[in-house]
Amino acid sequence: RQGASRCYGGAEKKGPQALGQSHGGRNTKVHIMAADDRAALMVSLSPGQAHDGVEGRKLLTLRGPQEEPAYLLMDRAYEGDATRQLARELGYWPVVPPRRHRKVKWEYDRELYRRRNEVERFFGRLKRFRRVFTRYDKLDQMYLGFVLLACIYELLRCLF
Repeated sequence: RQGASRCYGGAEKKGPQALGQSHGGRNTKVHIMAADDRAALMVSLSPGQAHDGVEGRKLLTLRGPQEEPAYLLMDRAYEGDATRQLARELGYWPVVPPRRHRKVKWEYDRELYRRRNEVERFFGRLKRFRRVFTRYDKLDQMYLGFVLLACIYELLRCLF
């Protein structure tokens, strides 16, 4: 045995865990709404099998309406009709290519969409933190705390 089981007095951790089964095994998805390649505005977690669009709509709703129209660069995982409609209602201009299987495709600014790699680079910098990319923590609160700590570190690194 590697450790004490619960029947022998082992502690049971209670709380949300956002662990889910996906193709790569049990994992958690980190969703970030970022201002640029250094600053995260909002962060949330979801289980590995959860659809990205649902979590994207939650982040948009929590962020609230924009005073001035702003571009919203999104990954194809967030390109659903409901997500794009919510983005428009909140004052964003969604910039996302349609998925290949769509029958009705729309135009998007290809030049602006190329800037989405800034967010991908931000995720790459977060994954330099071993505790973030391996998820040692069982509870969401602890894992999200370390993701936010890594975001703060990256922002401070940019400023100084």
